[in-house]
Order: sequence, then C-alpha cells, then structure tokens
Amino acid sequence: MSQEIQTFAAIQPAQEPSSPNLRFRTFRTITALILREMSTTYGRTPGGYIWAILEPLAMIVLFAIGFSLMLRSPSLGTSFLWFYASAILPLRMFQRISGNVGNAISFNRALMSYPRVTFIDVVTSRFLLAVLTQSMVAAVVLVGIHSYNNVREIIDYQILFTAFAATIWLGLGVGTLNCFLTFRYPLWSTLWGIATRPLMLISGVFFIYEDLPEFAQNILWFNPVLHITGYARAGMFYSIYSPHYISLTYVFLCGTIPLFFGVLLLRKFGQEALYK
Repeated sequence: MSQEIQTFAAIQPAQEPSSPNLRFRTFRTITALILREMSTTYGRTPGGYIWAILEPLAMIVLFAIGFSLMLRSPSLGTSFLWFYASAILPLRMFQRISGNVGNAISFNRALMSYPRVTFIDVVTSRFLLAVLTQSMVAAVVLVGIHSYNNVREIIDYQILFTAFAATIWLGLGVGTLNCFLTFRYPLWSTLWGIATRPLMLISGVFFIYEDLPEFAQNILWFNPVLHITGYARAGMFYSIYSPHYISLTYVFLCGTIPLFFGVLLLRKFGQEALYK
C-alpha cells in the first residue's frame, strides 16, 4: 500500500512556481508610467514642480490684489488671499485631474501597443500623478498663505479633506468618460474645452452662493464644482460660514455615473485606440 502511495506521489505533475513578474506586473507598469509622466511633464522645463506651485499662487495673488483695490473686504473673512485660495485650489485640482485622465490614451497611445500596458494602467498612472501633484500644490500654497497672511480663521480639516476628496472623485469620473470620448471623437476635446472655459466664473471663485440672486442660484446649483468650492470654504471659514445648499450626494453621483460609463466603454472599445 505504501509503495502505491509513493508511486502515485511520484507521478504527480510539479506545480509551477508563481511568477513574481506576473503578480506585480500591473504595479510595476503603473510605477514606470508615473515616472515617465513626471519626466515628460515636469522634467523638460527649468524649475519643474516649482511652476506647478507658482502658477496657482500667482493667480491667487493677482486676484487678491485686483479685488482688494475695488472691495474693502472679501465675502468671507478679511484675507483676499485666503478667500480666493479656498476656491481656486479645488477648481484647479478638478481641472488638472479630469484633464490628465481625459488625455491618458491620447498621450500614451504608442505605449498601449505593448501587451503589458492596458488602458487601466495609463489612466491610473496619470490619475495618481495628478492627485499627488495637486495635493502637494494645495498643501504648500495653503500653508504659505496661512503663515504669511497670519490667517486667524478656524479650519475644520475633516470638512476640508472631504471637499478635496470629492474633487478627486469628480475629476476621476469626468476624466474617465472624457478619456473614451476624446479618442473616439477627436473633436470632443475642443468642445469640452469650450464648454468648461466659464468654470472660473460659475464655480464660486469670486463670490459665494448666498450672494447670488435666486434665479442664478437655481441655475448654478447644478454645477457640482460650486458645491465643492462651497464645502472647501465651509472648512476654511468654519466659524463664520455654514452653507446649506451643498449636496455631497449630488457631487458623488456626478462622479460615479461618468466613471461607470467611462470604464464600461473603455473596456469595450479601448483597443480601438491602437488603430486610430
């Protein structure tokens, strides 16, 4: 009996060892794509990441100086820099994330000819790089303004972080759907750029929702970015501002619905990008 067992064990096929290359292939691919994006986006110009910080900071300073010459004080608080930073930074984060994700396939079409590079890899890499970069920019700018301007407003960090998390989710959802539409319909990127150009004016950068007349409130309420900038200001002006129009559920849906359809369409038609 023991001999039969030994014979049976001897003829069992040996199991193939698990390949670490296959196990960590996606992680290594995404990491390599992130490093490539960093070198191509920020490594070609002198200063690199410094310009990523100076660009929004210069915009905030110009708005603060310009409006301080016309107005005695902003709609909230006493610091024009703090007021405009509370809306410009979330808005720019949304624009950068949605833009980077939306152009993921267009900018990496040649790399997708390699069998190990998928649309998930290129979308994830550009999404993560945009999130890390814009989070770093927001942190540096806010800390700098808070220290330089001696801001005394009470900050609710939980609300502030939630606002930026909602921004990230919305940018991912809109960008994923745009990623499909951009390579499927090349004219879409131009149309989207035209349609979103007024975002700076209608997203609560220069005003707060409560300052608008009722008919304007009823129209602009459907802009999800307005909810995000209002919620960010609720966190940065915690003691004096409590907006009641904000619906994080609406923002979540505005990010989830395009994300769902974007992933669905990319899975079905993503390989067509190789032949366009």
